[in-house]
Amino acid sequence: MSAAAIVMMIVAILTLWGGLGAAAVNLFRRPDLSAFDDEIPQEA
Repeated sequence: MSAAAIVMMIVAILTLWGGLGAAAVNLFRRPDLSAFDDEIPQEA
Protein backbone atom coordinates (compact mmCIF):
# COMPACT_ATOMS: atom_id res chain seq x y z
CA MET A 1 0.00 0.00 0.00
CA SER A 2 1.14 3.51 -0.70
CA ALA A 3 1.85 6.06 2.00
CA ALA A 4 -1.22 8.09 1.01
CA ALA A 5 -3.48 5.05 1.40
CA ILE A 6 -2.05 4.28 4.85
CA VAL A 7 -2.52 7.88 5.97
CA MET A 8 -6.13 7.91 4.74
CA MET A 9 -6.79 4.57 6.49
CA ILE A 10 -5.40 5.95 9.77
CA VAL A 11 -7.51 9.10 9.43
CA ALA A 12 -10.64 7.03 8.82
CA ILE A 13 -9.96 4.72 11.77
CA LEU A 14 -9.28 7.64 14.10
CA THR A 15 -12.46 9.38 12.94
CA LEU A 16 -14.63 6.34 13.59
CA TRP A 17 -13.10 5.38 16.94
CA GLY A 18 -12.85 9.01 18.01
CA GLY A 19 -16.56 9.49 17.37
CA LEU A 20 -17.37 6.36 19.34
CA GLY A 21 -15.18 7.51 22.22
CA ALA A 22 -16.71 11.00 22.18
CA ALA A 23 -20.22 9.54 22.26
CA ALA A 24 -19.34 7.28 25.20
CA VAL A 25 -17.77 10.16 27.14
CA ASN A 26 -20.80 12.32 26.42
CA LEU A 27 -23.18 9.62 27.72
CA PHE A 28 -21.12 9.14 30.89
CA ARG A 29 -20.99 12.88 31.56
CA ARG A 30 -24.66 13.53 30.74
CA PRO A 31 -26.69 10.31 30.83
CA ASP A 32 -29.93 10.04 28.88
CA LEU A 33 -32.37 10.05 31.79
CA SER A 34 -35.40 9.84 29.51
CA ALA A 35 -34.45 6.21 28.81
CA PHE A 36 -35.47 5.30 32.36
CA ASP A 37 -39.04 6.43 31.65
CA ASP A 38 -39.38 3.72 28.99
CA GLU A 39 -38.87 0.83 31.41
CA ILE A 40 -41.71 -1.64 31.87
CA PRO A 41 -43.02 -1.54 35.46
CA GLN A 42 -42.39 -4.71 37.47
CA GLU A 43 -45.53 -6.49 38.64
CA ALA A 44 -45.38 -8.09 42.07
